[in-house]
Amino acid sequence: MEFPLAILTDMLKDTLETGQRSADAALERLLPAATQHPVSIHRAMRHSVFAGGKRLRPILCIEAGRMVAGSLPRGIEDLGAALEMLHTYSLIHDDLPALDNDDLRRGRATCHKAFGEAIAILAGDALQTQAYEVLSRLACPPEARVRIIEEIARGTGTIDGMIGGQVVDLEAEHHKPDLATLEYIHRSKTAALITASVVSGGLYGGADDQIVRHLKSFGQSIGLAFQIVDDVLDVTQTSEQLGKTAGKDTAAEKVTYPSLFGIDESLQKADSLVSAALSALESFGPRAETMKSLAHFLVERKK
Repeated sequence: MEFPLAILTDMLKDTLETGQRSADAALERLLPAATQHPVSIHRAMRHSVFAGGKRLRPILCIEAGRMVAGSLPRGIEDLGAALEMLHTYSLIHDDLPALDNDDLRRGRATCHKAFGEAIAILAGDALQTQAYEVLSRLACPPEARVRIIEEIARGTGTIDGMIGGQVVDLEAEHHKPDLATLEYIHRSKTAALITASVVSGGLYGGADDQIVRHLKSFGQSIGLAFQIVDDVLDVTQTSEQLGKTAGKDTAAEKVTYPSLFGIDESLQKADSLVSAALSALESFGPRAETMKSLAHFLVERKK
């Protein structure tokens, strides 16, 4: 059954708001308090984690688990919180002068601007280690817990993962862009963690190998679509609209979809990827409606 658009919009709004509150509550509970010694590192961690992110990765994780299990799996919000810690760690390090050298993130001063480079580096490191501590205690069967940790570690690693994508992104600056390099960067730097969020949520909900294949296809498609739209927004919106410095990719001569194909063709590619993502969820029937609406939301940020 297809939901009417108006109902789907209300459902999506509720999903995003509820998911954000759930993720924030879990993060508040799982992160050390700002008053915990040594306070400087914990204040820096919280500065970046609670800077107002949409919590898209935790929401995708939670909703994938709900779709697979048929209801909300108990304790899955902790998995979502761990994913957000990993995402935030990557943003803290990405903003450092040695990498993208940005002063603004989510509408506030980046971690190194607020706390200095040394504490920012350590805050990123601390969020990564805290995430894996949380993952080790997940309230799911041990076999699923091990697979979740493996999936997330791979998605953030050097081979087709987030760190590998960041390396190639750095090395591609000031070089003539090509499609193979562009796709590797986007699929590794951004789509890999989004895919890991979807797959780990499914594993938490009891996904078997066949379901995992469908979830990976969905995650890889929406992850790439998400980054394409991010590239477009970087050249079409202001810093105030983005909550981060606009035009950074162009200034650094970074390889992006708009630099290769222009804005219109890039957005067409994003729409095509969303269609592929929706097809990957057909076997779930009506239970996939929320995940499908989230896929649309990820690219409709362009409007």
